[in-house]
Order: sequence, then structure tokens, then C-alpha cells
Amino acid sequence: MSLSSLSSSCVPSAFSLGLAGVDTIVIEASVVTNFSFSVPSAVRYIQPSTQLTNATFCNVTVTYTHPGDNDRVGVEVWLPPAQSWNERFQGVGGGGWGAGRFYNSYGMMAGALAEGFATVTTDAGLSDQFSPEPWALLSPGHVNIPLLENFGYRSLNESAVIGKSIVQQFYGRAPSYSYFNGCSQGGRQGLALAQRYPTAYDGIAAGAPALNFPELISSLYWPQLHMNEINYHPYGCELDAIVLAAISQCDVLDGVSDGIISDVDKCFATFDPFGMVGQSTNCSQTGGLLTISAGAASVVKATWAGAMSADGKKLWHGCRPGADLTGALEPSLGHGTAMTNCTGGICTGIPEPLATSWFRLFLVKDPSFNVSSITQSEFEDFLRQGQQEYSSIFSTNNPDLSGFRDAGGKMVTFHGLADQVIPDQGTRDYYNNVAELLPGVHDFYRYFPVPGVGHCFGSRGGAPLSLFSQLRAWVENGTAPESSPFTYTDGSGAATYSRVVCPYPQKAVYHTQCGAPADASCWSCERGQSGVCGKVRVNS
Repeated sequence: MSLSSLSSSCVPSAFSLGLAGVDTIVIEASVVTNFSFSVPSAVRYIQPSTQLTNATFCNVTVTYTHPGDNDRVGVEVWLPPAQSWNERFQGVGGGGWGAGRFYNSYGMMAGALAEGFATVTTDAGLSDQFSPEPWALLSPGHVNIPLLENFGYRSLNESAVIGKSIVQQFYGRAPSYSYFNGCSQGGRQGLALAQRYPTAYDGIAAGAPALNFPELISSLYWPQLHMNEINYHPYGCELDAIVLAAISQCDVLDGVSDGIISDVDKCFATFDPFGMVGQSTNCSQTGGLLTISAGAASVVKATWAGAMSADGKKLWHGCRPGADLTGALEPSLGHGTAMTNCTGGICTGIPEPLATSWFRLFLVKDPSFNVSSITQSEFEDFLRQGQQEYSSIFSTNNPDLSGFRDAGGKMVTFHGLADQVIPDQGTRDYYNNVAELLPGVHDFYRYFPVPGVGHCFGSRGGAPLSLFSQLRAWVENGTAPESSPFTYTDGSGAATYSRVVCPYPQKAVYHTQCGAPADASCWSCERGQSGVCGKVRVNS
């Protein structure tokens, strides 16, 4: 397709919405030329970095509304020239409070375009993709439920329908296969699609999914609440020292000293943060040595254990030993749930913004609410309120994937075992619940826990960058992913390791007689204990 031919076919009049029940506001179409994007693997999650250079494509942006809801939803479709199209379609997910149409999703689209995909993203009608402040409330006390439904699920199928319709109109044929890739909120979106719209995509990659959203997002405040309850806010360096000690002690549990924790369950059971109390650590915040306090050990233990009720009942999971609690160990990850700000010898808590927005806007429904005043009793009330008011929109924990299975869909989920935001146990619980309901789950859905990886990317571990291509092979020729390779450097950066990540409940086992722990061929996937530990049952 020449540039002139592309220009003549990439015009608004060539396209219609292709979706019933909504009203078109405007359809825009234009040719984009000389478009370049350096795409890091961090925004593709289970795909390698790539470079899009001087690309030409048709950008079709559809804006529509649901009658009576007063919303304005934007769907953006990028279409490579016909000779460059691989006859496949890829939807990309959002993150945080964003449904899509921001840097990460555009990076994923650029990567998809570089590989020949037609690709789509949606903003779900949200006026801000980084903060719910501008759109959450119609007025104090009144949540904008239509936009929340758009964000929770409605826009996901709509963008798939619109995107594939635009593809059909542009190329004169439907895509041969359709895929979705997302992590965090995007991972939750992927599972929402599999559960609610089982024919939307043939293959779904859902990383670190924000399942059981009301419980999860409230629990992000738990470390801060614990600090308030014990009236002690530690220096970040105290928490970091305990985390590093856990990595050092638990590293060898898999038989190899390589700077990451593979057996996080055993580490949690055997490493006691209080064993660090009284030891000294170098602390940049104080400019010298600092003695680790019992208060710091208490915060670490509470953060790992997860949110608890006043009578000791587990409310939600905590992050794992090895996860960065302060944002200082792995600055590229940006944040941790136990962050503090210390000035003049006095430390105060820095709550996770996702949690504070949730409490203020969606539970109290008052932007001026002071989150720092929350008590243990109020925290438990808020968690229940979130379940009651929003589970039908956000929980995304329905284990009945029979529709997706019967449609021939294939799905992979992955979760970093050093995730500092979303505990991997929620993903594991979900897989176990699906397996309990559908014993043949392994034939269409596989879950890969990834040692040492933080939230969606980063930290000490390495992402399985071949997993998306393995998903494609599973969808297109029936070759299921029995393992997936990953590469990383140890904590010192002195050695590079190649290993495999295994589909749960299998675990990677090192064969000592092989003698080369840095060689993936010395590792195999073997079925061990199920690993179900501290399972939290949540009603959908």
C-alpha cells in the first residue's frame, strides 16, 4: 500500500463505529508518518524491547457516548499498511487508575505495530488516566457509576468490537487472531475480558492482575495503618536492611545463591524480622550507623503478613519477603507501601496514593477526607464497604472460565514474587479456584510465578520475555508453554543467570549434578507441593 493509497483509505468517511447501543460523537482518521518509538521491555512485560523506526500507519480515533450517561469514550486504533500487517490484532491494557491511552499503553501499541499488529487502546471515558480526582464524583457523596463501569469492564469489550470492526473496514477482512496484553490494572482487564467477554480475544496475557480490587486497594494502606497503630514510623533504611537480610538468608532455599528468593513461602515461614533488632546498618538518612528497632521489625512483619482484623483474622495478603517496601532498593519501581519521610529525626508515613484516592473518593466520597485519621475499626468497615459497593464492577474473581475455554481461548498470567504492590497470592488463589471448578484448567490457562520480579517488571529478577510469543504459539498451533526462559544478574551485578519459570504448581528445580546453575538447561519444571498457604476466600 503506497502512501497515497494509504492516505485515500485513511479518512473518517471510510469508517463507522460498528457497535450497537452507543452514539458516535466523532470519528477521526489520519496518516502518521516518520513515527519512531524506543519500546522498553518494561512496558511490554513478557515481550522483549524493540525499536519502531520511521513507521507509517493509519490512526483512527473513535469518540462515542452511552446515551444517558453523559460520558465521552475514546478508542484509538493503529493500522499498519496492508503489506506490513501480520493479520493479527492486539488490545493493550492500562495501569493504576488508567484504562489506556497514556505512555505505557502507547509504548505497547508501538511495540505491537513494530511486529505488524493492528492495535487498540481505550480511555474508558476517563478525563484523567493518572488520577480519579477529576472524574470519580459527580458531586460530594455521589460516585460517577457509569464511568466506573466503563473502567471496570464495559469499555474493554467495546474497544475490542470497535477495533476489530475498524480492522475489517480498513483491510477488507477480519484479523486471523486477536490478543490482549496487560499488567496490573491491565492484568485485571485481561481477566475481566476472559470472564465477561470470552470471545473478545483468542489469547490473553494478564500480568500481576489487580484481582479482588476492593480488598487489594484498601490493603495498600495497611502498612501505614500499622505504623499509626504502634505509633512508630521507621527510617526506610531500617526496613531495607531487614529486606536485604531476608534475601541473603532465603536466597539459597532453591539450592542456588543468585540474589533472588524463589521459595517465598518458606522464607516467610523461616525468616523472623525481629532477629534483626539491635543490629546496626548504614543509613544515608541519618548519615551514619543506625540500630534497627523493634518498631521497624514490626512494620516489616505486618506488611508481609498482610491486612488483619482486630481479632486476628486475615483480611488480605501481604507482599513477599524480598519485595521493596520503601522504593529505595529499586528506584526504577518508584514506590513501596511502607514508605516514610524523615526530617530532623522525625519520620512520617507516605501512604500509597492508590489507596488514599480509594478511601477519599469512592468510600467516604469526600475529596477533603483526611486518610491519616483512619482507625483499625474504620479500616475494616471500609474494606467491607468496598466489597459491598464495588465487587460487581471491579473484583474480577469469577473462576468460571468455561465460556473462554469453550471458545478456544488461551490465557497466561504471570506474577513477580517480589511484587511490592499486588501480592502474588491473590493470583495463585484465583488459579486454584479456577482449577477447583474446571479440572482441565491447564489445557487453556497457565499461571507463571516469577522469582525476584517486582510489580510487572524490574527488581532483581528477570521477566520471561518469550512468554507472549509462547502464548501465540499456543493459540495458533497448540504448543502449550511448558516453561519459559528468563535471564537476570545477581544482586552484585557480577554474574548473569539463565533459568526457567514454570507453570504453577510446578517449580523450577536445579539439578546439582549439572554443575552450572547459571545455565537454564540445568533447571527443570517439577510438580511439588501445591503451595496453597494462607488462602483468602472472597465472595464475588
